[in-house]
Amino acid sequence: MVTPARVVVLPKDPGPMRVEEVEIPDPLGHEVVIKEFASGICHSQLHTIHGARRSDVVLGHEATGEVLAVGEAVTHVKAGDKVLLTFQPRDLRTTDRMPSVAGVQLSDGGSAMSSNIFTWSTHTICDDQYVIPVPADTPMDVTAPVGCAVLTGAGAVLRAANVQPGQSVAIWGVGGVGLNAVAAARMAGASPIIAVDLDNEKLALATRFGATHTVNAAEVDPIEAVRQMTPGPADAHGFRGSPIAGADFAFDVVAKPQSFAQAFAATRNSRNAVHGGGTTVMVGVPQGTFELPALEMLMNEKQIVGTIGGTAVPEVDIPMFIEWFKNGDLDLDSLVTSRIGIDEINEATKLLEDGKVLGRSIIEF
Repeated sequence: MVTPARVVVLPKDPGPMRVEEVEIPDPLGHEVVIKEFASGICHSQLHTIHGARRSDVVLGHEATGEVLAVGEAVTHVKAGDKVLLTFQPRDLRTTDRMPSVAGVQLSDGGSAMSSNIFTWSTHTICDDQYVIPVPADTPMDVTAPVGCAVLTGAGAVLRAANVQPGQSVAIWGVGGVGLNAVAAARMAGASPIIAVDLDNEKLALATRFGATHTVNAAEVDPIEAVRQMTPGPADAHGFRGSPIAGADFAFDVVAKPQSFAQAFAATRNSRNAVHGGGTTVMVGVPQGTFELPALEMLMNEKQIVGTIGGTAVPEVDIPMFIEWFKNGDLDLDSLVTSRIGIDEINEATKLLEDGKVLGRSIIEF
């Protein structure tokens, strides 16, 4: 028995997205069919929208829903369960099986594929590796961004960087992902926590999530500002007598050449044979060509780390983030700053591209 669905389709050729009625087949093997409640709109989807494509595409990779049916190999969820969807396999430490890629058959006889899952739809089908069960009383609207925005931002701090109490953190870009990095830095006991952005309204929201300092990079030199906020001991010196200053960790959520260069330069320089330099963590999807600051990395013993999805383990981390939310430690109500219907998807992605979304937009079904 097929499940009717409405799904956003990005056409192969440049042009607006359309909402098409499709049929979701019964699940087989490790497949799960889910009725969705809400889906987040992630900035990384803009790269697909503006990139070259070989076929029609279905988008979205964070959502909430209820399981309608499962394939015969699915054991961790059942019909009626409340779930979160994520683009990160739930735990590849326990299996060598690669999860399948989801897609839909279109009315013209063609198909539209995703890169892993699709969630800009009233219903979806996906591999069970992307499905995380949550308690039945979990709110199904504001938790939609947990599968990417929270997982990526908070995971980068906790997993990729392993920030420890008292270490200093600077975060370039405090939109939907960056705000969660701020919250995780607070939970990790980081100090100071510096939010860097070009928008004062976003910086104000970052303080609600735990930022102790803010820097508007359009008004001041963010490199110098961060270094002034993170001084080392007055009698300590780095290579050739340079003063010690800078963040232990700088997280580049914007992932443009300028933001990367600023974040890297704002990390701490080393004190030879006493401590190493700071670490720049690449969180966002890179845009443009980046120059490697090789000499500075050598002389100041700095590090660069990349992370996909915060290097998180969804099966472990998503339940923890849901607990943070329920305990009041993660303000998902403030993170969701825009709600739309599925037919408004083109307008919503344009607002995101223009920088007019304060936190995270969600589609409600």
